[in-house]
Amino acid sequence: MHLTYFTLANIRSVAQATIEPSAQFNLITGDNGAGKTSILEALHLLSNGKSFRGRVGEGLIQVGRPHLEIYARWASRSGLNRQLGLRHAGSEWEGRIDGQNCALLSDLCTALAAVTFEPGSHALIDGRSDQRRRMMDWGLFHVEPAFIQLWRRWSRAHKQRNALLKQRTHATAQMEAWEAELAQSGEAVTRLRADYIDALAPYVSQWADRLLPELGEAVLRFAPGWKRQSVSLEDALLVQRARDLAAGFTTAGPHRADWVVEFAQRSQGERLSRGQTKLAALIVILAQAEYYAHQNGEWPVVLLDDLASELDIAHRAAVLSALAEVGAQVFVTGTTAEDLSFPAAAQVRVFHVEHGVIERG
Repeated sequence: MHLTYFTLANIRSVAQATIEPSAQFNLITGDNGAGKTSILEALHLLSNGKSFRGRVGEGLIQVGRPHLEIYARWASRSGLNRQLGLRHAGSEWEGRIDGQNCALLSDLCTALAAVTFEPGSHALIDGRSDQRRRMMDWGLFHVEPAFIQLWRRWSRAHKQRNALLKQRTHATAQMEAWEAELAQSGEAVTRLRADYIDALAPYVSQWADRLLPELGEAVLRFAPGWKRQSVSLEDALLVQRARDLAAGFTTAGPHRADWVVEFAQRSQGERLSRGQTKLAALIVILAQAEYYAHQNGEWPVVLLDDLASELDIAHRAAVLSALAEVGAQVFVTGTTAEDLSFPAAAQVRVFHVEHGVIERG
């Protein structure tokens, strides 16, 4: 998956920019606050429905502008030219895929795949579980066609059961109907998530050998959100019903699913250093990208924000060398070109950002 052209408008300090990127490395330089991260935010938005720095309505749209706009073209693995457009006003949006109107943001986001490593990515390891669930679901949206419909069914049933719980209702027939739907769709979602984590595990192990060998073997483990080994989700919901009525929300199920990376040279519960946490997050992100490539025959676009400040020089070089070997298209930001050491034969196109204006370097 290689972007050939994209434009963005009204994103933070960038009023308008057009970029024709290299198929390999694209280095975006500029001072802090110049607007270089906005380019990565735009691409991340197309693939994830939100910026990695918050929702669209939380400062992403340039002050005084009614909406932002992004348009991208890329070549698919079959040689077809694809295109994607998004206009987002914060609360409302319009999207087009290959010239056709798009009704669901999730459909738009699954058209273009991009993975992102940025200063907040350490939360993938030491942050809240909702970020780890989003990572699993992003992967499944892109590799398992049946997942999105199952996820929507489960999400609707979960919201309906919670609504009944908040009303403290004892309408047993209604509750049982939504619990049956929640159990059926939730079990299916959980099976796919568990299978995905199992499939991802060897890739995590391989990237850990490359980037964190001092911590020993890396093992990726899945936690379903209830005691799945001993009880079905249907039974768990029934057992928890009285407690959930008192709490006003569902306490067991796929919405509490999680995963963890454990290293052989770290005892259970022992915290990683800040640098190790960043590398562990990058390991999972690159493992997910490589698994996507294995399933789809092409790498997703790789976005690396402020790589020089996140990794030491040896790890920077190892990551860039590995990405050059697999042929991924990479966008990486840095204060100067000297911050990064690209492989000798790499194709690098440089773009410089100053006061929100992007020029070819």
